[in-house]
Amino acid sequence: MIVETTHRGLRVVAMNRADLQQLAEDRALDAQALLDAGRWSGAYYLAGYAVECALKSCVLIYVTTAAEVIFQDRRYSEKCWTHNLEDLVKLAGLETLRATDIAANPALGTNWLIVKDWSEMARYQQQTEPQARRLVEAVSDTTNGVLQWIRAHW
Repeated sequence: MIVETTHRGLRVVAMNRADLQQLAEDRALDAQALLDAGRWSGAYYLAGYAVECALKSCVLIYVTTAAEVIFQDRRYSEKCWTHNLEDLVKLAGLETLRATDIAANPALGTNWLIVKDWSEMARYQQQTEPQARRLVEAVSDTTNGVLQWIRAHW
């Protein structure tokens, strides 16, 4: 259920896990469609945004399974207002698991190295075809893709 509210005077849309998961899936499909249409910058941005949404879904799981985290770090929820994918991996409690899975699957590690450099600032930047293809493939690969890995943990 999507809920609109305000945060620090800004209009904010609050989403639950299912909303974030659906948004991640939709944005990954949108990224592929834009890539197929030769719209490199849009494909690049949406591929990274798909990962951001997927990781935020994992953050919500982590908060429900390790609820004490919000009492151990009083700024935890504030830190969740980020687009940084590496920070979201940490906030979701997935760092150790990711390291273990990457050690067992170097192709996944290669894809994470590509994805980690995405930033929400990509919406203001022009991307080339190779940059867009590389990111979309790293996100969407059905065997070793980052989104596939996140799905196993959401």
